[in-house]
Amino acid sequence: MNDANSSELFNPSINVMEQANIPEYQALYDYSINNREAFWAEQAETLGWYKKWDKVLDESQAPFYQWFSGGKTNIVHNAVDRHLTNANRNKMAIIWEGENGQVRNYSYNGLNREVCQFANVLKSMGVEKGDVVTIYMPQIPELIFAMLACAKIGAIHSVVYGGFSTDALASRIEDAHSRVLITADGGWRRGKAIDLKTIADNAMKRSPTIEVCICVKNNDLEVEMEATRDFWYHDLVALPIASPKCGTEQLDAEDPLFILYTSGTTGSPKGMLHTHGGYSVYTSTTHRMAFDIKPEDRWWCAADPGWITGHSYIVYGPLINGATIMLYEGAPNYPYPNRWWQIIEKYGINILYTSPTAIRGLMRFGDRWPKKHDLSSLRLLGSVGEPINPEAWKWYHQVIGNGNCPIIDTWWQTETGGLMICPLPITPLKPGSATKPFFGNEITIVDDEGREVAANEEGKLIINNPWPGMARTIFKDDERYKSLYWNEVDGKWRYLAGDSAKKDDDGYIWVIGRMDEVLKVSGYRLGTAEIESALVSHPQVTEAAAIGLPHELKGNAIHTYAILAQGVAGSDELALELREHVAREMGRIAMPEDVTFVESLPKTRSGKIMRRVLKARALGQDEGDLSTLEE
Repeated sequence: MNDANSSELFNPSINVMEQANIPEYQALYDYSINNREAFWAEQAETLGWYKKWDKVLDESQAPFYQWFSGGKTNIVHNAVDRHLTNANRNKMAIIWEGENGQVRNYSYNGLNREVCQFANVLKSMGVEKGDVVTIYMPQIPELIFAMLACAKIGAIHSVVYGGFSTDALASRIEDAHSRVLITADGGWRRGKAIDLKTIADNAMKRSPTIEVCICVKNNDLEVEMEATRDFWYHDLVALPIASPKCGTEQLDAEDPLFILYTSGTTGSPKGMLHTHGGYSVYTSTTHRMAFDIKPEDRWWCAADPGWITGHSYIVYGPLINGATIMLYEGAPNYPYPNRWWQIIEKYGINILYTSPTAIRGLMRFGDRWPKKHDLSSLRLLGSVGEPINPEAWKWYHQVIGNGNCPIIDTWWQTETGGLMICPLPITPLKPGSATKPFFGNEITIVDDEGREVAANEEGKLIINNPWPGMARTIFKDDERYKSLYWNEVDGKWRYLAGDSAKKDDDGYIWVIGRMDEVLKVSGYRLGTAEIESALVSHPQVTEAAAIGLPHELKGNAIHTYAILAQGVAGSDELALELREHVAREMGRIAMPEDVTFVESLPKTRSGKIMRRVLKARALGQDEGDLSTLEE
């Protein structure tokens, strides 16, 4: 548990203070709160617009806020096009290294060529403005090209993480009604080829909306290609249709950019919808300010583009800011635990942004692996995905950063689009705390009645204001969006983050974890309802419950409880079979640590499983109020 009363403070060095783009936090924060629209208008002015907005913030349909209404833009105009006429034209945009040692580099000019060709291929397949294109790929440059190509022509991309299973992919295709799927023959992980095309084929059998599948050759796997549906990308890009020139569609600021699915507490995953204008402004501003971006920086966000961290801080934010991006396909400890440190030394990486899970995993191998390498190019480190425990924070700071690199510990969500709570490089740091709100954001910790709690008391994390990067709705489900995320108090709408947190005596925010039934495993959000559904889909299971328990490496690990069909006896063999069954249904990230066979589950009288009771029992803690427990 993070210690919200920790007095241990790590002050920035004089060198960091002298070089910081923003030398002081409080004055600018106060200005951004008292003049929120003016602040965001000033940030928007740093970008290019086809037509300036009429209104910065339109609150007339709150909580369905609109930003920069009347403005004409396209995120690709800022992420690619405008760099072609400035000093970034021949600057490196992407450095890619594959697990097996392959390397590919693209300048901003080269990136533009690739994006234009991909956009023209999509147009030749009938993709139009407003169409949803599903992308299911490994971490290769073509994934970024595909995302940007969709945005360029006004299509909406829906990226599905390449580690997800057939069912997860099929359900997301079905919800989005995608006609086109972009995939690859396979990916690489720990020296083994991952057959993505077969997973995609099985998903398409369940998804009759797919008419076209474009497949990128990544590792020469023998895959099935259906003659009238499947096309190799390298064949298409060799045709005259794939011109290296393609106009960028001029879009309204509120036109949709992408859908990204995130797990819900009940029912199907939620397709969070983000738009071009506000998201462009918010991701680029948070990236530039929080990470103190310099023109010469080589930036490595070691996430996957299939998650919101990858969307905002591998692809869009860094490209808008003209950074050089590192992209790596493979495991962090393959073939040896020094792979990441080798990459940092080889390419002169200046900023590393990764998850506490990855940090803890590499920390297990000790100090000798990073100490084999010159990591002096690093000037900032970042953490994302879940609260970082102080022990991992200190190792990251001292061993990887040599005590010189501030750690930008960030809290945010798929729904927020970008960083909401984080330090600046000049902020005194407390290990385990995400510190203070980002500019423009007012964060409050409240009790069940909505009253602000005292310092060091745990409560619900609330955001009191709209911000440009916010998701506009849940795809095709406005009412669900409104009821899940927003609460109106005295005529003012407040965003319900679903996390518990504390503020200490210095106003530092300590995020504790999810209050609902979404588990964070290795930084990935997984719904208990989905895990339980996967277990119950096995013919020998009639009912199931899933909880998360603290885990040294993953942050949380999935523990499950199963009620078996009559006459079926539990065994170690069946438990293993059920764990593997969940992995097949949802992907290995969702594989439970264990399955406990039980005769009954604690439920309320209305039939709701009381997972907090299961968790308390597993941890040997007080079970709390059991007044609603079924007899």
